[in-house]
Amino acid sequence: MRRSLVIGAVGQIGCDLTPALRARLGAENVVAAGRKTPPTPELEAGGPFVFVDATDRAALAEVIEAHDIGTIYHLAALMSADGERNPDLAWQVNMESLKNVLDLAVARGMDQVFWPSSIAVFGPTTPAEMTPQRTVLEPTTIYGASKLAGEHLCHYYHLRHGLDVRSLRYPGLITYKTYSGGGTTDYAVEIFIEAIRADRYRCFVTPETRLPMMYMDDAVRATLDLMTADADRISVRTSYNITALSFTAAELAAEVARHRPGFTCDFAPDFRQAIADSWPDSIDDSTANADWGWTPAFDLPALAETMLAGLANRD
Repeated sequence: MRRSLVIGAVGQIGCDLTPALRARLGAENVVAAGRKTPPTPELEAGGPFVFVDATDRAALAEVIEAHDIGTIYHLAALMSADGERNPDLAWQVNMESLKNVLDLAVARGMDQVFWPSSIAVFGPTTPAEMTPQRTVLEPTTIYGASKLAGEHLCHYYHLRHGLDVRSLRYPGLITYKTYSGGGTTDYAVEIFIEAIRADRYRCFVTPETRLPMMYMDDAVRATLDLMTADADRISVRTSYNITALSFTAAELAAEVARHRPGFTCDFAPDFRQAIADSWPDSIDDSTANADWGWTPAFDLPALAETMLAGLANRD
């Protein structure tokens, strides 16, 4: 059995996905990789960990060869808000690393590659309500542009080389375990952190801002379910729409206040508001449901309860 490599294992998704993969495949069969950030104690103790820069093809090839890698989960990326601050770096990190992964996967005859896309591929010309799987894709950020290019690159490598590459368009992801920042949906995590810390939060989008969101446990399960689905059931080789719930910033604040009486939320939109306004209000993920049975488990009350309990116990 060849091993799996999780690139970006120290990031928001990787910190949850890596232990889930190790539980399924065995600790020694999942190699966690980071670029500079030290691993969490759980990642370091739970199995092999290496440092590698995925934009360095030679270094990445050495890791793949040394650990006999057959599947890559390539999670490393510069997020939307950070990408607008440094577009050149965002393109380099997001696109050069993906091209390296795909080329090495073909050269090594790998079994599978997973690469996450995002709702950032959508734009103001995309239908905002129940955005369909196949629709207008005109992103307005360098992050969205890189994700759209990445979707087409993955599709090309599947068609040209027969590479079994699979992808999900993640909505805003919410977890109490890891917070890296740099994204437009960060308010949906920060609000819980500040509710525990100060019972007050200053939100950087308007109360009416509605975006698709998902609790991390659902995102991890969706990823694992997609990767274990029979190949003949995968009809989308760009990236699947998935979602769990959509709520406004005001609805989220009200739910937090329901769990923590006395909590208050102020709203002071900044440059991220324009990015949020370009993304859909809700997503149609019926294709993922039909192809491989995707369905979410967490609603807003369950999400809020889990986040607040998790943060309180962590602190």
